[in-house]
Amino acid sequence: MFTMLRDVDTIDIQVLVDNEIDPISKSQSPAVVDATSFRLTELPRGSRGPAAMEMRMDNICCGAHGLSLMITAASGETKHTLLFDAGPEEDVFERNVKRSRTDLSGVEHVHLSHWHRDHSGGIPRAVRLINAARKEENPLGQPTVDVHPDRPIYRGFNAGPFIASLEADPTFEEIESAGGNVVKNDQSHTVLDGMFMVSGEVPRKTEYEVGFPRGMRFTGKGEWVPDELIKDERFVVCKLREKGLVVFAGCSHPGIVNICRHALELGGGAPLYAVIGGFHLADGDAAKLESSINGLKALTPQILMPGHCTGWRFKFKIEQEMAGSLVPCFSGTKYTLNADGMQEGQNLLKDLKSFQSKDK
Repeated sequence: MFTMLRDVDTIDIQVLVDNEIDPISKSQSPAVVDATSFRLTELPRGSRGPAAMEMRMDNICCGAHGLSLMITAASGETKHTLLFDAGPEEDVFERNVKRSRTDLSGVEHVHLSHWHRDHSGGIPRAVRLINAARKEENPLGQPTVDVHPDRPIYRGFNAGPFIASLEADPTFEEIESAGGNVVKNDQSHTVLDGMFMVSGEVPRKTEYEVGFPRGMRFTGKGEWVPDELIKDERFVVCKLREKGLVVFAGCSHPGIVNICRHALELGGGAPLYAVIGGFHLADGDAAKLESSINGLKALTPQILMPGHCTGWRFKFKIEQEMAGSLVPCFSGTKYTLNADGMQEGQNLLKDLKSFQSKDK
C-alpha cells in the first residue's frame, strides 16, 4: 500500500490548536520555515504620534489541551489539504481559525486520529466552518470525515477511588448533521491523490509503550471496562521528495516508537524524516523517557516537532540528546517543510508584516 504514496514537494503545517502558544520564539532548525500569526494592525495616521502599527492581544491564537493541524501537501501544480483533528472544543477551534486568518475552503479531508474529546470536540464546528468557507462554485463539496468505526460511548480513566469520565465524542450523526461525509475505516489507505496515507491499527512491539495506563471505556450497561490500548488510534503519513516520511501522530497511545516503526514497515524503504504531533510522554517515568529517546535515535529522524501531550521533560530530553532536531509546535504558527534543500527561517519582523491586516 505504501508504494502508492506519492512524493510531495512541500508540506505546510498550520497549527490551529496545541497546548502551547509562543508568538515570539522561532524554530532554530534551518530545515523548517516558520511564520507566526501574531499580526500587526494599522493605526489611524497620527493617532499616536509616529506610531504606525499596534500589537493587539486579541490577535493572538489561544492554547488548549488538544491538537489540530491543517496540513497542505503540494506536488507540482497539485495541492491537497487535510485537517488532522480539531481540538477539544468548538469555540477554541473557531477562535484560532479567525485569529490566524486561516482559509478553510481548501480542506477536503478531515482525519480523526482517535476517539478522545481533546481531538474530536471541535469537529462539528470545523465541518460547518469548512462548508461555510466554500464558495458556491467550489467543486470540492462536503468534506470527508475519516473516522475509526469503533466509537466508544464514553472513555475515561481509573483515578483510584473513582472513575473519571471524559466528555462524549461527537456522534457519527452529529458530524453528518454538521455537513460532513462520514467514512468509517480501520484499515490503512491513501487519500487525496495518494499524497496522504492513513494507517490502520498500530502493532505493539516495544515493551515500554503500554498504551493509556488506567484507561477505561463505558459499555452502556452501567459498567466500565479496561481500555488501555486505544486500538482505534491511526496516524497519517506524507512522503517528502528526497527526504523521507513525515509522520503525524495524534496522541501516540500505541507509542511514538511503535508508530514510527510501523510507518517504516509500510514505507517501501523510505527513511523517517520528521515526526509531528503528540508523543504522550508527559506522564512517563524516567525509564520510559530514556527508552523512548533511544528508540527514536535508532530511527534517525531529522525533525521532531512534539506538541500537545508530549510534556516538557521529553522535549528537554530531545534538545539534550538529539540536538538540532527539535522544532516547536505552537498554536497559531505555520511551519513549512520543503524538499528542495535547507531553508533559513524568516525573521520576526518579516513574519509580522506578512500577517498584517488593516482594520476595516
